[in-house]
Amino acid sequence: MLKFIFFVLFLIPPSFFINYWLITSFLFLGSFLFFLEGFMTSSFCNLGYYFCSDVLSYGLILLSFWICCLMLLASSSLYSSSNFIFSFLLMNILLLLFLMLTFMSSSLFMFYFFFESSLIPTFFLILGWGYQPERVQAGVYLLFYTLLASLPLLVALFGVYYSFNTLNIFMFFCLNNMSFSMYMYMSLLLAFLVKMPMFIFHLWLPKAHVEAPVAGSMILAGVLLKLGGYGLLRIFSFLYYMGVTMNFIWVGISLIGGVIVSLICLRQVDLKSLIAYSSVAHMGMVLGGLMTLSYWGLSGAYTLMIAHGLCSSGMFCLANISYERLGSRSLLINKGLMNFMPSMCLWWFLLSSSNMAAPPTLNLLGEISLMNSIVGWSWISMFSLCFLSFFSASYTLYLYSYSQHGKIYSFMYGCNVGWLREYLLLFLHWVPLNILIVKVDLFFNWL
Repeated sequence: MLKFIFFVLFLIPPSFFINYWLITSFLFLGSFLFFLEGFMTSSFCNLGYYFCSDVLSYGLILLSFWICCLMLLASSSLYSSSNFIFSFLLMNILLLLFLMLTFMSSSLFMFYFFFESSLIPTFFLILGWGYQPERVQAGVYLLFYTLLASLPLLVALFGVYYSFNTLNIFMFFCLNNMSFSMYMYMSLLLAFLVKMPMFIFHLWLPKAHVEAPVAGSMILAGVLLKLGGYGLLRIFSFLYYMGVTMNFIWVGISLIGGVIVSLICLRQVDLKSLIAYSSVAHMGMVLGGLMTLSYWGLSGAYTLMIAHGLCSSGMFCLANISYERLGSRSLLINKGLMNFMPSMCLWWFLLSSSNMAAPPTLNLLGEISLMNSIVGWSWISMFSLCFLSFFSASYTLYLYSYSQHGKIYSFMYGCNVGWLREYLLLFLHWVPLNILIVKVDLFFNWL
């Protein structure tokens, strides 16, 4: 695992004098090598004292690598306008490095340290390359929501170390029958609930997405939301018995919150805002299934996290492609795009159908597993799940039909085709999302 950390580290100095596309190519090479590293070995266990990788972290590190490559592919407008391009490359490489270190950390304190470190490049991406003056407010929201929730986590980690004399994640499997105080339980969970984000703590996310550049939106939706889910999956290795008693609170809030956020999606007129709120609804289902602590729930949460990372990132790319042509993200202007960009209509359809969990996407596998776990946990939750699934399809159809059909806006004449780079970008989002379903054992055998 260390060789990949050094690979990313050695990309930092050349980024100041080597071509933008060459760095992008090197990152793609790194992601393919990491992919082969997992499939060429007989087992996924690369355990170490400080940095290690099991199946759970392997999938998320590979997702981080892939999304960071696609971020650079999507941000060519920054390159063509020479908008502080070297600083942008540096922020992307640092963010990838911090994310890799977060998922590789076997110590909870190291995990916390890199978990917080990933906030800094994200903050600079939003502040430096965002679109409107409101990006300062969005950055402050992101910073303070995350930091305020993370301080109790730090204190709780010190408490865990005081009790058990270790913070190694893999040492906690023998301690899962331990009981903790309510303060410890809340402190260990709160930072991850904010990061996911759970309904009530979600207000920073739509602001951050709307003001962020396309690269910021892609990494936020693709990987940073998954830090919360990954943290919860790790924490519940020793909070299991306390979780079985207390988690009904979070399941209820997640499912009801998911329905409310789905209704909020139906009245959005901003493309990025709609996709951002749909992320909150999907993460609500992930959180609900994860909190049941069943085999189906934990496996489904991991599957949907990977699927949502690819799907949501692709949707933000499509929104950005429309924004670059029309100069607006409003659905009042982005109408009749089937006439204006006929070749992009297919990609809108493919990624929208993935977003509503149509077969054969990975989203379908994740949602079926999560529904199975939640209904098995309590049949009353079936009512919330019905509404959640129905409204999920409703706002995705609303987004697709309103943007692609209808009367074209009066100032648009002729038609426009996408660049080859944009087709490649969308292809590289969609193909893993539909091919990975043939390798289901990766998502269900990590427990």
